Formats: sequence, C-alpha cells, structure tokens
Amino acid sequence: MDILKNIRETALAHPKRCAVQSREQKLTYEELEEYSNRLAVWIAKNSQDRKRPVIVYGHKNPYMVVCFLACAKAGRSYVPQDICIPVSRVDETVLSVEPELTFVVEGDYQTEIGTEIRKDEIEEIVKQETNETDVLQPLTKDEVWYIIFTSGSTGKPKGVEITRDCLSHYLEWSVQLGSTMKEKSGAHFMNQAPFSFDLSVMDLYTSLVCGGTLYTMDKKMQSDYSEMLGFLEQSEIEIWVSTPSFADMCLADRNFCGEKIKALKLFLFCGEVLTTATVEKLKERFSEAVIINTYGPTESTVAVTDVTITEKLLQETIARGKSLPVGHEKPGTYIEIWDKAGKVLPEGEQGEIVIIGDTVSCGYYMRADLTKKAFFHCIRDGKAYRGYKTGDAGYLKGGQLYYNGRIDLQVKLHGYRIEIEDIENNMVRLPQIDHAVVVPNLEEGKVKSLTAFVTGAQMAGKKASEISRQVKNGLKEFLPVYMIPKKIKYIETMPMNNHGKADRKYLGGLAE
Repeated sequence: MDILKNIRETALAHPKRCAVQSREQKLTYEELEEYSNRLAVWIAKNSQDRKRPVIVYGHKNPYMVVCFLACAKAGRSYVPQDICIPVSRVDETVLSVEPELTFVVEGDYQTEIGTEIRKDEIEEIVKQETNETDVLQPLTKDEVWYIIFTSGSTGKPKGVEITRDCLSHYLEWSVQLGSTMKEKSGAHFMNQAPFSFDLSVMDLYTSLVCGGTLYTMDKKMQSDYSEMLGFLEQSEIEIWVSTPSFADMCLADRNFCGEKIKALKLFLFCGEVLTTATVEKLKERFSEAVIINTYGPTESTVAVTDVTITEKLLQETIARGKSLPVGHEKPGTYIEIWDKAGKVLPEGEQGEIVIIGDTVSCGYYMRADLTKKAFFHCIRDGKAYRGYKTGDAGYLKGGQLYYNGRIDLQVKLHGYRIEIEDIENNMVRLPQIDHAVVVPNLEEGKVKSLTAFVTGAQMAGKKASEISRQVKNGLKEFLPVYMIPKKIKYIETMPMNNHGKADRKYLGGLAE
C-alpha cells in the first residue's frame, strides 16, 4: 500500500473533507497534503543528514500529523514525543537520537540539540507556496518511517524502528478489519492513544489511507467524562480504537451506550487483555456493533492477529473459564510457539510467542546489542523474513493464538507496555529508597495496578500515607504517570528467595 499516494488521491477527490480534527483545530485533506508538501521541502532544504530522525513533540494537534507526513516525504523518520512524558525522559530520547530538527507543536519543551521549530513557525512555513517538490526524496520501502520509544529494562527507553514497508503491510490488513476499506472511506475514527504510543498508528494511518476523518481526544477531555461523551455523540464516531481499559472506564457510565452514540459500529481493541466481562457489557450496550480483539507488540507494527468476538465465541469462552483468544495471524505473518531452546512446540503447548513476517521491525535504534537478542532472520515457505521473540507466553489452538502474559518482568497496564525493572531503576534514584521491587496485581489474568515494596532507613517511622505521597511525587520527575505504582509499601528488609534474589512471588501475595 502506498500511504502517501492514498492520502494524495483523497486530497484530490475530496479536498474539503476533514482529515484530522482536535478540540480546537481541524485540517482538511487538501490542507494536510499541501502543508505537509511545503514543510517537507523546508525539511529537505534545512537538514543535511537523511539518517537523523526528527523529533515531533506535542499532544493531539493536527499539525503533528503534518509533521509526520512531511518527514516521510522528505526522507526522514520521525520520533513522536507526547507532552505528558516527563521532560527528563524526553531529554534521554533526544540525547539518544541527536536530531537536527525538533518540531514543538504543543507545550514549551526546549532542547539545546539541533534546531527547534515551534508551531507558529510551522504555520508560517506551510503558508508559503512552493514548486520545489523536486527536491523531495520520500522514504524508500526499507527506510524507517517512525521510531516509537518504549520502556526499557535498564531504566532508559529504547526506540523501535518501523520501516515504510512494515507500515504498508500492516495497513493492507488493518483497512479490512471489521469492514472493507471502501466502507471505511469517509468514516469517523476515534483517536484515544497519544501519538507516542503505537496504538495510535491503528487509528491515525488506517483512517488516512481510507480517506476517513480522525477525531482526537486530548488528555483533558478524557478526564472529563461528560465532555467526552458529548464529543463521542457530536462527532458521530463510527470506528472506536482503544485499549480495553479505556472502554472499561467509559462503561462505568450507563450513558455510554448505543442509544446515545448511535453511529458507533466497530470496536477495535489492542494493547492489553480483553476480558469476557468487558465484552459482555459492550454487547449489551452496543448490540449491533462488531467487536474485534487484536494482539501484537510495538516491534511487530501494532498488531498481527485478530478475532471477531461473536456471541457464540463469548459464551464458549465463559463456559470454559478461559481467556478470549487473540485470533489468527494476518497475511504475511507466521506465529510460532517456541520452547527455551528455540524448538517449535506443537499445538496446545505453552511457550514463547514468536512473530515472523513482513511487519516485524528492523530493530532498536542504535542498539545493536538489544536487536541481536530479540530479532533474527529466517526463511518461511521459501521467503526471507525478520522474526521477533516477544517474551510473551501463549499457545495455539485450532489455529488461534491465546495470550498468557509476560514470560519476564514486562507487563501491560492500561495498554502501555511497561518494564518492571524500568520502574525499579528509577525508584532507587530517589534518595530515601535503597531497594525497590514492583509487582503487578492481577484480575482475570489482566494487570489492574502495580504495587511497589521499598526499603530505606529514611522512611522508618513515617506514616504509610506520607511515604506514598513523597515517593509518588518524586517519581513524577522520572516516569510517566501510568508507570507510577498505585501502592507504595515500606518494609524494613527485602525478602530473598533461594537464589539470593528478591522474592517476587512472596511479595505478590502481600501486594493487595
């Protein structure tokens, strides 16, 4: 699929159709095409190194999308950074990328590395007509389109590189989920996830290549339920893309239903476990809507499997007392279950989920060591592919994949992939903490919250509420809010297991 060509064709056929709309601003397809062309020319003329990614900092402003497309047209990959990410963490990403250009679309972020271009400057650039598009050399199929930085076990984020080809192959599949590409033309898509989170790729690019309209919900709107419900009604959202947790939050209000949000006809879920309880409520409230469960890590370009949750499948799953499947693999993808020795296990046996196919990332940005550990090359059916060892546990049954959580210390919480060690390494940066162990709290096989156990002489004798408040406030300097443990529990000494390591299993029993 030619992403840029699809957008250009929609701009010619439906120039005044809204492409992206936020609370305060919108851009038509004509504007999106013209503005991204002009900004791309500016990028090509004002940056020298094609291999240096561009940082795009902001939240839900449509001009972030202008920047994304301009980078691709100018042959540069981009790194999205959200205003909700702590400045210290953004700084770490900027230091690892060393960009020539940083577009600050929203917020007041500043860096001493490269050149900063703020929104008012971007708006001036895109107003200037130009015929110099011949200077543009768009990304080739093997070049990196975007880099998403995710939680890393060392306490520092790592950048997942997704090539133009990976994104194109993903979109060839995603445009058919739940309805045809033709049926999605002009459809209204909901954007819940920040652009720095790869779930947003599902709504943003699927919408754009189908000629749909993307309605973005900013953080403020998501915290005001009455405003959000009004937004869902007024924007006539037809295609919902979110984590299951976000849907759970909405379901807490009885007004979240088909009688109020009449246009909604398709739910697409990714990022974490979709429970039968959530599906039951959705089917009760939105009886005519299609619900699709998907699975995939950032390293495989958003998702690689899907299954439509029919009433029959739901009832069979409830009767078995098991988790819902995450579905069959998409075309161009092979799902295998490996044991610790790398041997493919037979159907029904649990092991590590391994993804092989045409949407697997080319690796981690400037981290050959990490890339070598997780990625590999192989031949399947006579064709060369990249493969990725997910670290996820699962099994295959009847051709469908079942996800059984993380093998290591990585968890999914509210759709975000989090390395437990990342949190722990940042917790011990606080002067009052000597040792920290974080454990997940599970409900129906789904991580609902995190509890941190901490030691440190400075905390002895203090009230639990005071310790919790001080630790959480201190962590805000280093971690996004979604990574901060819900509970902080002080203990005098850290329990150890027979291997001389912190006894996580024992602590897990104390977490609640």
